[in-house]
Amino acid sequence: MVAAGLLAWLTKLAGHAVPESWLEDPRVHRIAAFVTVALLSALVAVQTFASGRALAVDARVAALAVAALLLWRRAPFIVVVAAAAAVAAGLRALGWG
Repeated sequence: MVAAGLLAWLTKLAGHAVPESWLEDPRVHRIAAFVTVALLSALVAVQTFASGRALAVDARVAALAVAALLLWRRAPFIVVVAAAAAVAAGLRALGWG
């Protein structure tokens, strides 16, 4: 535990030691934006398609499809979340997933 805490502290310290001129480079901003999107996409994929160490196709996949469709149609975020949750709950109530 102590080693993990020390490693986290050293990582933050290294971030503060980076010269500010490096951080103002437009390439750094572009890369940071891409990394954020990639990490979020990976998290969604893992949470949707993984069940332990196996792939799963269940109500989560249908809920993700509904959410993607609503986001594509520019629905408000709360509507997207509520609709995806309702689809997942409905399919689970019907015994799928």
